[in-house]
Amino acid sequence: MSTKNNILYFFICFVILILILAMPAHADLDAGIRAITIPGADITLSFVQPGCIAKVLFKEGDPVKTGQFLVQQDDSVEQIQLEQLKAASEDTTQIQASEASLAQKRVDLKKLEKAAALNAATELEVEHAKLNVKIAELSLQLAKFEHEQAKRKYNELKVQIEKMRLKSPIDGRIERIHVETGESINALADVIRVVRINPLWIDVPVPLVKATALGCGETATIRFPNTNREILEGEIIYVAAVADAASGTLRVRIEVPNKSNRPAGEHVEVIFATLQK
Repeated sequence: MSTKNNILYFFICFVILILILAMPAHADLDAGIRAITIPGADITLSFVQPGCIAKVLFKEGDPVKTGQFLVQQDDSVEQIQLEQLKAASEDTTQIQASEASLAQKRVDLKKLEKAAALNAATELEVEHAKLNVKIAELSLQLAKFEHEQAKRKYNELKVQIEKMRLKSPIDGRIERIHVETGESINALADVIRVVRINPLWIDVPVPLVKATALGCGETATIRFPNTNREILEGEIIYVAAVADAASGTLRVRIEVPNKSNRPAGEHVEVIFATLQK
């Protein structure tokens, strides 16, 4: 190849490179805006207090329903305390005894008041009987208060024990388990991750000048390049209120039905019908 041809070849390559670099990242909307699918829900659960893992009721990959128990801490000591508090919360013996004592003191007071009217009892005896009635009334109030406190402690421990069991907040599947039976863990440490991939979500970085034309409820076409360009229809469920100043884009979230249970994390191309008009 001659020197002249070499110069021409490098000049053409240089022009092509300049044109490629000058093209906006999102200019080719017909080809779609690139994005990545994410789970429709992705939740990692933790215990609010340290403890020992007593049971792991599922394994990774298992489907779960909302409200199903997933992992349980050892609550044997708390269960014993709960039985004691339950007995105390149901025991009304002290209240009954205080009521009987008050009734007796009131009878004694009436007798003394009648006797005093007949000059058979002194005023001091009557005042003493009235004081006994007052003390009995206070004793009854104290017995009722202590009984209410016992019920509150019982309910408080029930709530605490409930927090020692993790329940699934969604219908989904177990993506990862971070603990094993018998393991001691700290409070707020990752225990189990639950995801829902039907529907999938896609957060699309749409150029700001184009994103203003989009709104919730509008449809979008999703292409999966890695699987013979399969096409699905999604719906816009959220348009961000704050743009990314660095890229000049606005986040638009799309919800896509996923009946075939495609994994989250795939690269896709998103085409908005509104932007093609």
